[in-house]
Amino acid sequence: MLRFTALALSMSVALGLLPLAASAASCDWPAWDSYKQAMMSSEGRIIDRSSKQLITTSEGQSYGLFFSVLANDKHSFAQILEWTRNNLAEGSLETHLPAWEWGRSESGKWQVLDKNNASDADLWIAYSLLEAGRLWQNPEYLALGKNMLWRTAAQSLRPLPGLGLMLLPGDVGFDGAQGWRLNPSYLPPQVLARFAQVAPIWGELEASQHRMLIEGSPRGFAPNWLMWEAAGGWKPDPKPDPKHGSSGSYDAIRVYLWVGMLAEDAKNRQALQAHFAPMAALTQALGYPPESVDALTAQYTGTGPVGFSAAMLPLLASLNSPAYAVQQIRVEQDPPAADAYYNQSLLLFGQGWNEKRYRFDKDGQLLPAWVHTCKN
Repeated sequence: MLRFTALALSMSVALGLLPLAASAASCDWPAWDSYKQAMMSSEGRIIDRSSKQLITTSEGQSYGLFFSVLANDKHSFAQILEWTRNNLAEGSLETHLPAWEWGRSESGKWQVLDKNNASDADLWIAYSLLEAGRLWQNPEYLALGKNMLWRTAAQSLRPLPGLGLMLLPGDVGFDGAQGWRLNPSYLPPQVLARFAQVAPIWGELEASQHRMLIEGSPRGFAPNWLMWEAAGGWKPDPKPDPKHGSSGSYDAIRVYLWVGMLAEDAKNRQALQAHFAPMAALTQALGYPPESVDALTAQYTGTGPVGFSAAMLPLLASLNSPAYAVQQIRVEQDPPAADAYYNQSLLLFGQGWNEKRYRFDKDGQLLPAWVHTCKN
């Protein structure tokens, strides 16, 4: 493995693939075009073709909106937004947060399958609307983004005893006698920083979110889910798997992605990146990100898919890790299947950042490359 790492590093130097050496010189984004061709319907629905029911989630719609802004693709943005409004929000995002899941029911009818909201998708939709409104000078998008932000706060923010303000993952099913179920990957720090510029209450959430990331990942590995107990603090979440409640895999990989993309002068960047450096070190030692790591024991299993490598690129680059070159080569040589919804989404986030197609500033504002290199 050490020989492979050294070889990959020497190849990256020869090819000019050192951290952040790539540049989004072109206004086209082939990866986004491929994403749309494989997974986006003509009406603006992002389809997860790995599922029997050919589901669409509010998460997928939210990512589609964000990528549309990165690509300066106003037409796709409008399509995705309209489909989301009509099919997930009962025709009005002003009065309804989008339902989490839509697809083909057992009876064969296309409909909402799970009407509960997913707060991470709500945040990304609100963020994309705010930034589309600002960058494209569209007051309707700005107004809708602010309205969604207010509605999300009203429905999903809770004051948790001993912790402070926290955003629950959805309206239903995340609070009970045992405590509150939370997902660390649902709260990207840069997104919260952007919202704090709109409403101070989101600044209060930043403090609780920082505690969750640090205290809930004691060995530098993020779990998928956590429980907060008023009397006992952080506990593994027994709901998904009682034996592996502290494992981190397909949800948790996004924590490293968000932290890696923080602006150099962003609040808590240095502390967060140092805290999650063990994941970078493990990726370097193995030559790939593991599929699952236990947040409490640091035991790992499996080989993470190539989307995990893409998601790790920003953190590895920010930490100047030798693993960066190895993972970049893996992403380039072994890309995910065109219709692999989640892995392709991770790819667009991680590789897009790596190609300098976008950055976030310290206040969470989006800085897409097309603002300076392309005609609007």
